Amino acid sequence: MTSSAAPTSIGREAVDPEAARLAASGLTLAYDRRVVVRDLDVAVPDRSFTVVVGPNACGKSTLLRALARVLRPSAGTVTLDGERIASWPARKLARTLGLLPQSSVTPEGITVSDLVARGRYPHQGLLRQWTREDERVVAESLEATGCAALASRGVDELSGGQRQRVWIAMALAQQTSLLLLDEPTTFLDIAHQIEVLDLCARLHAEGRTVVAVLHDLNQAARYATHLIAMRDGRIVAEGPPAEVVTADRVAEVFGLRCRVIDDPETGTPLVVPAAPAARTVPAV
Repeated sequence: MTSSAAPTSIGREAVDPEAARLAASGLTLAYDRRVVVRDLDVAVPDRSFTVVVGPNACGKSTLLRALARVLRPSAGTVTLDGERIASWPARKLARTLGLLPQSSVTPEGITVSDLVARGRYPHQGLLRQWTREDERVVAESLEATGCAALASRGVDELSGGQRQRVWIAMALAQQTSLLLLDEPTTFLDIAHQIEVLDLCARLHAEGRTVVAVLHDLNQAARYATHLIAMRDGRIVAEGPPAEVVTADRVAEVFGLRCRVIDDPETGTPLVVPAAPAARTVPAV
């Protein structure tokens, strides 16, 4: 991957955009006239668990929305399987790429099974209505996310962690090989955060390409196979977490002095903030 900024020698792992299923070139993203991301190039490694991290308002979720065709770029191109994603028919795109947005609106009174069944809509049409295959996929999606016992319950009765798993089950029912998740652990307690991330890791292990935006750098370093660190709408570093998560880079990206040690459970990088007196970092 490359960005518009000059590449650094550490923490950069080039990914050939032409070899990646999902990529973007010269991407500029804005809300009204406020530019959030400018002239950015990115390529998602196939079959990776890619996590995008960075401070608030750096463009993480904006980038994910563009990759999912939710946000139209002001300039630049997003490509999927070598074609401009803007040219993909909506139904075909929904069979290829699943998105779990940051805020999902649950239809009032809907049950878990009915919500997950909506993931099968892209596979239906005038000549193909609901089938046993659809029933099988919904059942398997519920089982894979640990939601089978919740199938008959109303979604609005569930806890935050349960609801998040149900939404992931709906995305699974789309049977897409690419899954994008925008802050899937927001508002969840630590146990439910790990539950959701363990599920994402299993989906990745089964062969899916997973892209997630996360706030917690230690969780990102533990679960990601490929890490993208953003600041001010640009990519500062990317590559394996062990190369990207260093004390100098955490200071550069987040403005936080820290030590980086090995996680005693996984051996992945673990960020330990410095004591308050040593925490001040000059503006980057």
